[in-house]
Amino acid sequence: MPHKHHRAPHISPAYTGRLAMAPVPSLRLPDDAMEPGAAYRFIHDELMLDGSSRLNLATFVTTWMDPEAEKLMAETFDKNMIDKDEYPATAAIEARCVSMVADLFHAEGLSDDDASAACGVSTIGSSEAVMLGGLAMKWRWREKVGKDWKGRTPNLVMGSNVQVVWEKFCRYFDVEPRYLPMEEGRYVITPEQVLDAVDEDTIGVVAILGTTYTGELEPIAEICAALDQLSQDKGLDIPVHVDAASGGFVVPFLHPDLEWDFRLPRVVSINVSGHKYGLTYPGIGFVVWRSKEYLPEDLVFRVNYLGGDMPTFTLNFSRPGNQVVGQYYNFLRLGRAGYTQVMQCLSQTARWLGDELRDSEHFELITDGSAIPVVSFRLKGKPGYTEFDVSEGLRSFGWQVPAYSMPEGATDVVVLRVVVREGFSADLARALKEDTITVLGRLDALKPRGAFDDLQPFAH
Repeated sequence: MPHKHHRAPHISPAYTGRLAMAPVPSLRLPDDAMEPGAAYRFIHDELMLDGSSRLNLATFVTTWMDPEAEKLMAETFDKNMIDKDEYPATAAIEARCVSMVADLFHAEGLSDDDASAACGVSTIGSSEAVMLGGLAMKWRWREKVGKDWKGRTPNLVMGSNVQVVWEKFCRYFDVEPRYLPMEEGRYVITPEQVLDAVDEDTIGVVAILGTTYTGELEPIAEICAALDQLSQDKGLDIPVHVDAASGGFVVPFLHPDLEWDFRLPRVVSINVSGHKYGLTYPGIGFVVWRSKEYLPEDLVFRVNYLGGDMPTFTLNFSRPGNQVVGQYYNFLRLGRAGYTQVMQCLSQTARWLGDELRDSEHFELITDGSAIPVVSFRLKGKPGYTEFDVSEGLRSFGWQVPAYSMPEGATDVVVLRVVVREGFSADLARALKEDTITVLGRLDALKPRGAFDDLQPFAH
C-alpha cells in the first residue's frame, strides 16, 4: 500500500516574508498593507530601544497606574472630550474633576450639588492650563487699563526658574517676560525681587509650588503679603497665579496647613498637572480660578454644531476623554486619605535617598524630598569629574538621572535631580543608591574631568 502523504501542520515563524527580508519605509507610506501582527512586532521591537519609563527619574510624569485604571482608559480612547452633548457622562465626570480640584485649592462659591459652580477646565497638561491662566490675567489687565491698552506693553513677573511654557506664553501672546534671577544657594524668587519688578503694566506674578529645577516651594504667602502692602500703599493691584504643576497634588496632603492657594486673597488662578503627582498617565491638567469673575467672558466661546449649546475656553478642541476618566478613577479610588498615604510614602522614600546621598560624602543636598518628593544635589568640591559624568555613568545601569545647569543668575551651578514617583519603590531607591556608589567609585578611579558635560539635556 503506498505511503499516504500527510500535510505538515502550518508553521508561522515570528519573522517571515517582507518583515524579515525588506526594510519597511519610515518616511513615506508603504505601498502595501501589512498583517496586524507583523505591524505590531515591527513597532514593538523598535520601541524596545527606548529607555525604561520606570527608571526615568528625570520626568515628573506618571509611569504607573492601577490595571483597573488602564482598563477604563482603554475603554474610553474613542470618546472625544469636546463632544459634551454626545458624551454627557464623560462631560459630567470632567465637571466633577474640576470641582474636586477647585475644592482642594479652596476656591470660592462652590456647591455640594452643582459642579458648574467651580470655575475651571481640564486641559492637555499644565502647558495648556498655563496659557489659559496667562490669557485671563492679560484680558483682566486690558479691562483695567481701558481703551489705551494697545499703546502699552503688558509684562509678566516670574523667576528665571519657570518652566519653558511661560516663555512660550509671553512670546505667543505678546507679553514682556520679566525674569527674576537666581543666585547660588537661592533657587526661588523673593518678595523683594517681585516688588522691584512690578509696575502698572504688570498683568500678574507667577509663583511656583514645586520648581522644576529643585522641587522647592516658592514663598507664595510672603509674596502675596508684599503685594498686599504695595496695593495698600500705592494702589497697585497685582494678581498672583500659582504654577502648581508639580506640587498641587502633593502639598495639600503633605503640608495641609501651608497657605499657598485661594486661602490667600491675592491668588486668582492655579494650574496643576494631573499627569504628575495627580498620578494619571499623560496628558491631563487643570486650571481653576478663584471664582467666575476672574475668567473674562471674552475668553469663553459658545458653539452649537456638535449638538447643543456648549461653552468652551480651551486652546485645544478635539482630545480623548480617557485622561479625564483616568483622573476621576484616581480621585475616587484614593480620596484624600489615599493621596495622603501615597505622598507620605513617596516623601519618605525621597528623604531616605537624600539622607543616603548626603551620607556618601560625595554630594551636597539642595532639596531633600520633604517639600515634594524630589531630591536635588550637586558634587562637593572638585573631585575630578562632574555631575554630567555621574549622570552618564548611571545610564549604564539603566537609570536616567538628569544633570543640568541652573537658570539665569546661577548658571555655574550644575545639579542632579531624582523625581520619586508612584512606582519608584524603596527597593528601587536602594538599588539606585548602590549603583550611584558604584559609579562614584569608577569615577574616582578614572577622573574623566567632564567628558560628558555636553551630552545631557535638561529634562522636565
